Amino acid sequence: MKTSDFDYHLPPEAIAQTPAEPRDSSRLLVLNRTSEQIEHRTFQQIGEYLRPGDRLVLNQTRVIPARIHAHKPSGGKIEVLLLRREDERTWECLVGGKGLVTGVRVSLQDGLNAEIVEVLEGSRRRVRFDEPVEGHLSADGEMPLPPYIHEKLRDPERYQTVYSRTPGSAAAPTAGLHFTPRLLDELQARGVHLTTVTLHVGLDTFAPVTEDDPSEHKIHTEWCELTPQAAEQIRATRQAGGRVIAVGTTSVRTLESAAQGKAQIEAFAGPTSIYILPGYRFKAVDAMITNFHLPKSTLIMLVSAFAGRETILKTYQTAIQTGYRFFSFGDAMFIY
Repeated sequence: MKTSDFDYHLPPEAIAQTPAEPRDSSRLLVLNRTSEQIEHRTFQQIGEYLRPGDRLVLNQTRVIPARIHAHKPSGGKIEVLLLRREDERTWECLVGGKGLVTGVRVSLQDGLNAEIVEVLEGSRRRVRFDEPVEGHLSADGEMPLPPYIHEKLRDPERYQTVYSRTPGSAAAPTAGLHFTPRLLDELQARGVHLTTVTLHVGLDTFAPVTEDDPSEHKIHTEWCELTPQAAEQIRATRQAGGRVIAVGTTSVRTLESAAQGKAQIEAFAGPTSIYILPGYRFKAVDAMITNFHLPKSTLIMLVSAFAGRETILKTYQTAIQTGYRFFSFGDAMFIY
C-alpha cells in the first residue's frame, strides 16, 4: 500500500468556496458499499435512507476563532493559530514569523501577552498566555478557514454545525454542516435517534500524507469524549438491531477510539491518535455521512478502509464527472 494509491486529480473549480444555501440543499451521493450502487439525491432526502431505530452520532464541537494577529517586541507582525489546548493557559500553536524561539514574548492586539515556551516541529510552538486566551478571541480571533477556501465567509455561523456546543476546534466537522434544525426534527419524528460526542478538530486533519508508505505517517492527536450516557445509547441501539451512523470522520474516530480493545463500546475521554487505514476492522460504525476528502489525506484513507479503496476512487470520479462540490463547503456522501 502506497500513499499514491489514494491520489486523484480534482479540477480546482470543483472545490466549493461557499456553503450551500440552505444547508440541506447540498447534493447527496448515496453509496452502497456492498453492491457499489450509486444514487444521486439532495441532503434533504437523507431520511429516506435511515430507518426507525437508527442512531446518528453528531460531533458537537464548536470552532473557535483560532487565528490571532500578534506582534513581537520589535513590532514585527506574526500570526498565531491555536491548535490544541494543553492546560488553562498553554496551547500548541502554529506561529508564522521569524526568530520565534523559546523565551520570545508576543502581544495580542488587545494587550494580552504570551511567551513561546518550546519550539516544536516546523512552525509549531508551545505558547503560554499570561491568562486564558479564550476571553480575548472575540476581539482578536478570526475563523480559521481551510487554505483552499479563498472566498470571505460572510456569516461565521456557516462554518459551525447547528448543534455545535463545546468550543475547542480549529476546523469544523464539516459533514454536519448539511443539517438544519428542521431536518433533525424530521429525522427524530421518523424514529431516528441522536447522540452527541465531542472531538476537537485540529488543522492536521487537512494535511496530506507526505510519506511514500502511509503506515509511516505520524497521525495527529485530538481530544475526544464519548460520555457514559452516549455509550449506553449506542450499546442499546446495537442490541435493538439499529445502525450506528457516524456523522463525519471525527465521529468515526471518536466511536472507534472508544471501542479499541474492548468487547463493546464504552465511555472514553482523552487524546486519540487512532489511524484508520484499509484493512482496519470497524467495531462501532455501521454507516457514515461524510464529505469528499483531499487526495492523499488520512480522511480518504479512512473512508477507503470503510468502503474499499477502488470503490471510493471510482465513486469520486463519478462525483467529479457529475459536478459534485468537494471539501469543507462541498456536498455529502452517505456510505452504508
